[in-house]
Amino acid sequence: MKDARDWAVSRNRFWGTPIPIWASEDMTEVICIGSIDELAELSGVRVDDLHRETIDDITIPSKKNPGTVLKRIDEVFDCWFESGSMPYAQKHYPFENKEKFEKSFPANFIAEGLDQTRGWFYTLMVLATALFDKPAFQNLIVNGMVLASDGKKMSKRLKNYPDPVLVINKYGADGLRMYLINSPVVRAESLKFQESGVHGIVKEVFLPWYHAVRLLLQNLERRGAAGTKFVPSVEKVIATKNPTDVWISAATQGLIKFVHEEMGAYRLYTVMPALVCFVTQLTNWYVRLNRGRFKGMEGDDADAETGLQVLYNVLLDVTITMAPFTPFITEFFYQHLRKLQPSYSQAGNGGGSSNPVLPGKSDSVHYLTLPAYDSSRLNQDAVDAMEILQSVVELGRNVREKRLINLKTPVHNIVVILRNPSANAVKAFTGPLKKYILSELNAWNLTVVPKEEEHKWVKLSLAPDFSLLGKKLGKKINAAKNTITGMSHADAVACIEKGSLEVEGFTIDTKLEIISKLAFSKEGDNWESASSPDGGCVVAVDCTQDEAILSAGMSRELISHIQQLRKSANLEMQDVIESFFDEDADACDVVEKAIAMNVSLFRTKLKGSVPVPRRFAPKWSIVIGSGVVEIGGSKVKVMICRPAVAVKNNLDDKACTFLATVNPLTVETGATLECSIDGDAFSMKEGENFWCNTVSKLEATKALNWL
Repeated sequence: MKDARDWAVSRNRFWGTPIPIWASEDMTEVICIGSIDELAELSGVRVDDLHRETIDDITIPSKKNPGTVLKRIDEVFDCWFESGSMPYAQKHYPFENKEKFEKSFPANFIAEGLDQTRGWFYTLMVLATALFDKPAFQNLIVNGMVLASDGKKMSKRLKNYPDPVLVINKYGADGLRMYLINSPVVRAESLKFQESGVHGIVKEVFLPWYHAVRLLLQNLERRGAAGTKFVPSVEKVIATKNPTDVWISAATQGLIKFVHEEMGAYRLYTVMPALVCFVTQLTNWYVRLNRGRFKGMEGDDADAETGLQVLYNVLLDVTITMAPFTPFITEFFYQHLRKLQPSYSQAGNGGGSSNPVLPGKSDSVHYLTLPAYDSSRLNQDAVDAMEILQSVVELGRNVREKRLINLKTPVHNIVVILRNPSANAVKAFTGPLKKYILSELNAWNLTVVPKEEEHKWVKLSLAPDFSLLGKKLGKKINAAKNTITGMSHADAVACIEKGSLEVEGFTIDTKLEIISKLAFSKEGDNWESASSPDGGCVVAVDCTQDEAILSAGMSRELISHIQQLRKSANLEMQDVIESFFDEDADACDVVEKAIAMNVSLFRTKLKGSVPVPRRFAPKWSIVIGSGVVEIGGSKVKVMICRPAVAVKNNLDDKACTFLATVNPLTVETGATLECSIDGDAFSMKEGENFWCNTVSKLEATKALNWL
């Protein structure tokens, strides 16, 4: 504004708003007309249309030179003058709506492109300043320019951009909206439009989000089929003690609080990145860590329901919060989630659009207001602990990649060294969060090194921040560098704790002017480590590969293959199967030995089932899926079969024929079955003459010494 040139408000053309100035030919007498009434009073002509063709012929008698007339000048207003007059013109101020205008001026916000800096933004500011000595708006949202992928301006002639209709038809309007809102454009910067970016939003945000909603609904449907009705309960969500529940609830409330604050301050450019990050946290971490729990595979049924309560509560809050940004997919999710709300029954007969508007009762997510955050559920300690957990897991995975250790192969020990961890973080890592780290990294033990022992594992390295100390120390910077980088671990720790360091006659602030990092220093080829970028976390992995480790790795590969066969056969989680395997003749029973060492693992992962050699399978077993997989260097054929009765060796063929028709899932433990075939009567007891599955028979008869 300081360097702005004079604004030429006039234009020489026919079409436009006439400048309301009447003047004599020599411009010695000039009148600026302020209203239709004033024009009628001075000219004697009343008009309703103020375009050129209506008023150009109107003259005003001269007061200075009687007998002569004043004529309207030829110029029209620059069209930006009209746009700058918008706040007043839209309310016909000052002729009407004076009180209404004064209550709404200046506007809460305006939004336009960066190119309007010299256009609309400028004219609004100039006219409002001239009239009221203040801006015409309180907040200004500026978007940048969307360019073609090559950085050039989008051109119909060059056709250097994809057809927007085709992009929307392919990826959906929400995908395009989120791509643009989550781009530099909302920060008034340019965006080189990439169709792959829209695809990335669908793939990395919408699909995982959709799968999380589907996972919830599938598990609720499964529980409903078993006679358990789900009723959303915020009380159960608040009461949960599960650390991941507490974390995701705190993160959700923190997100809602953040959205309220940032949208209230019109900082749209900070909101969408936070929303995208949260959806990633929800789907990549919370859902993955609790998938088995949701299915009832971990803990008791009450714990499974609590997890589903938390997931439902979070998904509903996120759906409502995201609705203004992605209106279509959130409406789709809401229509499924609302049916579980008690108020859903009130939605009929127009109730869904009447007050009070409630989730469930409301016919649309867009009738709902942004949720209010619950301050009692904010928990920064839980958020910080989970952030460290994620860092540890990612560093642990990096270590595995360095040593080419498959994630299915367990490791003996994970050692974590944290720089100045809070007491709450250490307590969480050694307590409720420990099992999640062990599970994610497939480790048997986790050690969090206490501060007094960290010197046995790491060395604290210091280095000067040259961007700050270069000017301060001048020629002495190299000498200072040698002193700082040559410190021992103990001296470096003491220096950081003190907060200052005297070097070459200068006092250095070790918190602001020194860069510190932890580096792994323990000797031993069995150790591999990785550090966080800021040097505040080091994760070391004991990579020793002994027989127990290798057998556990092979067992997990076999479990994974069995689960894939179940999926290919379209089996439900509750469907019971038996699994068998055949090894190559020259494999030396590698797989069987691995199973023998990890029976409890198979029982846990396969809901009590353990794969056994195919030679023990009843001849009437029905194979529903099979495949060949390489495990431990040998090819193994794996089969999954329908449950079949296993009979005592040398049992009468007629009795075997009858038992082959029995569904073992309907037979109670210790039950006696009787039949008569060709005049021969048979009485057979479960547990003596037959068993409900092959594993039970092998356990009872000691046919396999490892069962």
